[in-house]
Amino acid sequence: MIENSMFEEEPDVVDLAKESPSYPIDSDDVVYEPRSSRLLVRGLGENDLDEDEEDYESSARLLGLSFMNRSSNQRSVASSYTRQQHSGSCSKPSTKTTVVGVLILVLVASMFMVIYFLPGCTFTRKGCQKTNLTMDSIYPISTSGELFPWTELRLPPSVHPVHYNISLHPNLALMTFQGCVSILVQVLHETKNIVLHSSDMNISKVTFEGKEVHVLEYKPWQQIAIKFPEDLKKGQYVLNINYTAKLSNSYDGFYNSSYVDTNGTKRVLAATQFEPLAARKAFPCFDEPAFKSTFTIKMTRERKYISLSNMPKVKTTDLKNGLQEDEFEKSVKMSNYLVAFIVAEFIGVSNNVSKTMVSVYAIPDKKDQVQYALDTACKLLEFYNTFFENDYPLSKLDLVAIPDFLAGAMENWGLITFRETTLLVGNNSSSIDKQLVTSVIAHELAHQWFGNLVTMRWWNDLWLNEGFATYMQYMSIETVFPDLNIDTEFLNVRFKALTKDALNSSHPVSTVVSTPEQVEEMFDSVSYEKGASILLMLNATLTDGEFRKGVIEYLQKYNLSNTESEDLWNSLSQVSKQNLSVSEMMNTWTVHKGFPLVTVKRNGTQVTLTQEHFLLNAENSTDDSSLWHIPLTYVNDSCSFLSSCKQVFHLKDKTATLKLPDQVKWLKFNFKNDGFYIVHYDEEGWKNLIDALKGDVNVLSCKDRAALINNIFTLSSYIDDHFGSLMAGQSWDLESSVSKMTLRSALLEMACSLNIRNCSTQTRINTPSMTKRNARHWKLWPALRIYGKSFGKAGTDIPEFNLSFPLRILQKSLDGSEIQTQEFPLVINAICKNFAGYLYAWDFVKENWDKITQKFPVGSFAIQSILMSATSQFSTKTHLTETQNFFTSPGTKGSQMRIVREAIETIKLNMRWMEKNLNTLQRWL
Repeated sequence: MIENSMFEEEPDVVDLAKESPSYPIDSDDVVYEPRSSRLLVRGLGENDLDEDEEDYESSARLLGLSFMNRSSNQRSVASSYTRQQHSGSCSKPSTKTTVVGVLILVLVASMFMVIYFLPGCTFTRKGCQKTNLTMDSIYPISTSGELFPWTELRLPPSVHPVHYNISLHPNLALMTFQGCVSILVQVLHETKNIVLHSSDMNISKVTFEGKEVHVLEYKPWQQIAIKFPEDLKKGQYVLNINYTAKLSNSYDGFYNSSYVDTNGTKRVLAATQFEPLAARKAFPCFDEPAFKSTFTIKMTRERKYISLSNMPKVKTTDLKNGLQEDEFEKSVKMSNYLVAFIVAEFIGVSNNVSKTMVSVYAIPDKKDQVQYALDTACKLLEFYNTFFENDYPLSKLDLVAIPDFLAGAMENWGLITFRETTLLVGNNSSSIDKQLVTSVIAHELAHQWFGNLVTMRWWNDLWLNEGFATYMQYMSIETVFPDLNIDTEFLNVRFKALTKDALNSSHPVSTVVSTPEQVEEMFDSVSYEKGASILLMLNATLTDGEFRKGVIEYLQKYNLSNTESEDLWNSLSQVSKQNLSVSEMMNTWTVHKGFPLVTVKRNGTQVTLTQEHFLLNAENSTDDSSLWHIPLTYVNDSCSFLSSCKQVFHLKDKTATLKLPDQVKWLKFNFKNDGFYIVHYDEEGWKNLIDALKGDVNVLSCKDRAALINNIFTLSSYIDDHFGSLMAGQSWDLESSVSKMTLRSALLEMACSLNIRNCSTQTRINTPSMTKRNARHWKLWPALRIYGKSFGKAGTDIPEFNLSFPLRILQKSLDGSEIQTQEFPLVINAICKNFAGYLYAWDFVKENWDKITQKFPVGSFAIQSILMSATSQFSTKTHLTETQNFFTSPGTKGSQMRIVREAIETIKLNMRWMEKNLNTLQRWL
């Protein structure tokens, strides 16, 4: 999946970074305790407490009875010992006697406390009911009031799905659907329970091996369970579940969507978005990535609609009442989150490539905008087939533009879904639009191998999916579409990733996740951009095509299976001929948060290299002894521009020494910024580099020059002096070059934000003559134009600011009345960039937090974007306290999100900057 926010402009101040939970949880043995749970004892096996004797003994242990028995024994021993010491006189007790006496008193007191707190029935002839004393304390309570037989968030490993037969009938008039799922399950270990996922469903009937059974539900974990009187033996069984549900009104699960066609008619459709945890909202299932299985899907629909799913359609059957049922081929083995189906009035165009029928679907009004995506997908599919030496395994590949879609796109196997803006390209679209669409298609097609064919075992290794797809997206486009200048965009992405990873609240690439909110939070810059960056660094370190060879080995070995990071490193190590442990090196980049700062000090021919954890705010950091294995690359004055000039020094320790030839004049480390670290030189080192560039700016590549100046912060009172001529020289004509368009966009946005010269006036005059897609937020243009009018006739008269306009836009985008709800994060971001807009946005977020978290999953990238946009400009103690108080108030959803800690850290960084620089800035101004 690619988040739409990945392609939107980030807030101006330091943004998203993540932190792992403070408590250690093994990703394969996770225990989750909701606040409402009565769970007191965790981690019991499935077959515990099966016999009456075990029940009683466990009950006694739980309630302290066995402790009382041990106390009684100890009292007997102690009494005997005391009598032996008795001599008829009052001698002073020995130290040992005193200790024993104190121990006796403690034990006696403990016994009376246990007796006091135990129910009175404990010591009667009848005793207490054992269920109330033990099971009620151990297992949570299901919706029926019965005990739920499982105590963990992760499903038990004893039962695995083999195949699903899923029949669905969505009613797009009532926005409901009926479903029936038949699951062939494999019992791997004898068990009395089958536990799986289900959310927001009305289950009407459940049969097991043809016999109706009773189902229990525990809603906090979105789990259902069937208990059996006897152990199920190893083997295969069939479980059938009939149910009904409402189509989701959020953007996950099986959800309803709508749009208005060119005739003004409202059209409705139903689509899916299951990643990461929403397949359970469409059909009961084992909703974890490691539970791979095959699927056969049938869809009942009205005749005016078409239905699509992962696999090609086998047949269509006419039913009564004018309905039709589409049946699709049995799927390949895959994870639940990759299942997809759509019912809509779409039309498409197709082309056959490499034995695969590639099709692009859209609403009829936009059929003329699908050809670019079709051509692009065909070229990239051919590239990946060749690069991976493993052909795309399905006979069809559909790319579908959904009018109402929250993420940027989703890699469902054989049925990739997109936002319209990330798939459709019209006749007036610019080259930068084509770059965006190409990037998203390349990302999602890479997922067909990395993520779909081979899948991470658990969400802690999400980067194996997203980091690799992000890296391949840039690498493939650089090869197939060189005119799009994607390498420059990748460089910029790496700069942003470094900035976000420099926060204390960042997290390791591979980190522990347990709760649903933590799973959602994994879809962030660390998993995507940092993951891609460390893969680039590894590829740049290996030689002779070893990276590609290792990837091919990995895909072949783990075809249709699940993996962990270590599996990828092992595959790469096996093909590498270097004296290098890929696993040893790369684990330092996946298990540590942040990245290193390498300090270079030169004394003649001797260079001292030192590494330390780089942080934006080191003052409040905890002691960090992290060490990275850094493949430190460098060039010098004798050879500096070509890749063949690059030399590598492996820095593993805190400090190391590099010996140079006598004739070296200067050194530039981190060649082309391929490494995920930053470098600081001593005074002489900086001076030598500056002198070399003054003599010939082309002595270093543009990437190396950009890396040198990346950390320079320039105050906007200097911007007009330095870039004024560039700003004035920008035209409003359509540009064909992506790099020139990107430069113009950055310069003009800065000029307009600072009200330099007549930028705002020219924007108003020239925007109608520009294509909509050239506008920065073209999709929101009608709303933003209304918003702009609230600033007075000149568009910049701040005193005439009218609060009602931005609030109206925020409200309309949240309720979806005039602006689609999917655009709400973008609306927040746009409003927060205007003077005082972030203040109103923050108030709106606070007042509507419950509604926002109903629309967008807690922890999702949308929520992360909303919070950072609304708070990233805060720089006062008042706003810090207000933000902290809001998220610590009782009942606030998502108060434990990592993004909350990031927001608070960002505010503190802003405060620190203001304290250090505000007085100086005021003097300059």
